[in-house]
Amino acid sequence: MNATLTEIQIVPIKPKDGLVAFASFVLNDYLYLSSIGIMTRPQGGYRLVYPTKIVRNRQINIFHPINKNFATLIHAEVVKKFEEVMSYGRYSQINAG
Repeated sequence: MNATLTEIQIVPIKPKDGLVAFASFVLNDYLYLSSIGIMTRPQGGYRLVYPTKIVRNRQINIFHPINKNFATLIHAEVVKKFEEVMSYGRYSQINAG
């Protein structure tokens, strides 16, 4: 099965502790996934952080990719869209001062 991400949406936020935005997308026209954090890496670039919840003092993953190829696909598509959003439109005007 080939994975297709559509309707990728990016919501930039005021940076805090490396978190710069949240992402959502539709997977294969069947599943909507959201609340994926986009964080800066100290050495440059970005990493994605998938949502979790705390149950009895234990952090539980809500969802995340289970193989490297799929994780790489999601990362590439989401970061590409994030960089487009940040370089165009009102967000680049805000960042320009």
